[in-house]
Amino acid sequence: MRFFKRTVLALAALLAGPGLMAMGGDVLGVDWRTASRQPAHIAPDPATTQEAVVQVYAARAFSWRGAFGVHTWISVKPTGAPSYTVYQVIGWRLHWDASVLAIHNGVPDRYWYGKRPELLAELRGAGVDDVIARIDAAARRYPFRGEYTIFPGPNSNTFTAWVARQVPELKLDLPPTAIGKDYLGDKLFSRAPSGTGYQFSVKGLFGFLAAVEEGLEINFLGLTFGIDPKSLAVKLPGIGRIGLLPQVIPVKQGAGS
Repeated sequence: MRFFKRTVLALAALLAGPGLMAMGGDVLGVDWRTASRQPAHIAPDPATTQEAVVQVYAARAFSWRGAFGVHTWISVKPTGAPSYTVYQVIGWRLHWDASVLAIHNGVPDRYWYGKRPELLAELRGAGVDDVIARIDAAARRYPFRGEYTIFPGPNSNTFTAWVARQVPELKLDLPPTAIGKDYLGDKLFSRAPSGTGYQFSVKGLFGFLAAVEEGLEINFLGLTFGIDPKSLAVKLPGIGRIGLLPQVIPVKQGAGS
């Protein structure tokens, strides 16, 4: 009986955040055909921005999945380019294609089926063209192109984390709601996505992470609990980051600046 009570309490703790998000938001009953896909007007206009730009975005996942987590993607614009290239993984592509990887010219900061995106990282200026070339090469080497699993991965957040590990200049601190970011395939150890620490993970179901950017995180059944000393924040499943200090996304200049 004691084990049963502890199990119930553990499940309640894991699902409390997603439950609150489901009750307090509009994550259920959304029609994808009418959900907004308009630009959020966060990205610099390529018509008036000559310099190279890299941006990483997250937006709440579509429908009920948004109670648990976010969808992430990467947008880049080389120096002088007239448009952005967007890199992301989309699970339903497997219905008609052998790869979930989507690379296309498009709106860099488009709403994700009704959900406004949040900027997670940005690089601009001299030296960023080299970073863009390595992002492209890393994306095309993504090892799970023929696989997609919402939980615990590999999924869209697994892809973004994979690219970030290959391009540590991003120092990408993915939110705790980026379920799948800790999926390492058959590996048990890896750099943290930010490149500022390390992590241990068993198929994205259990693990821990310690890094300068992310802080300390424990992943249990794909859901993340953690603390971020830099912003005096706690990280909770479903809810995300709650901090005493606002999280500031600096515009990092390229290595050549």
